[in-house]
Amino acid sequence: MPAIEKSGLIERITALGEQAAAGTSIEIAEVQLKGAGKARLLRVYIDRPGGVTHGDCELISQRLGQLLDEEDAIPGDSYTLEVSSPGVERPLSKPRDFERAVGQKIRLAVREPIDGQIRFEGRLAQFAGGTLQLEISPGHLLPIPLERVQKANLKFEW
Repeated sequence: MPAIEKSGLIERITALGEQAAAGTSIEIAEVQLKGAGKARLLRVYIDRPGGVTHGDCELISQRLGQLLDEEDAIPGDSYTLEVSSPGVERPLSKPRDFERAVGQKIRLAVREPIDGQIRFEGRLAQFAGGTLQLEISPGHLLPIPLERVQKANLKFEW
């Protein structure tokens, strides 16, 4: 499937996922479509304040599965739908992901070096105006514009 066509399909599935989550505090964090033919896997990551439960996954799986079938949204014979949480070291990509992560430890890589480094770890002190304020050591904040972030994840703390 061409990348543009796949991108449009993922956008459509995301919209259906948001429709399935309507009336709940559940958000669609990410949609992935992998494989081809009978080996296609549609993976939908959901999130909500306070964490995702097994019941949340079941609810979205049932609602989204029904919407996908009703609209015949995924062309072809078959696919496997998997709904899950993005996990404790979940990726951060959208502004709302960073807003929720304020106060937590994160790990990130930037597209171009900042002070000679491309990888950073620290507590996200603030996210405002499209800029992260990363506390890389006690009292030392490093401003990082979101557009310079290549990859970011929460970092699990014991």
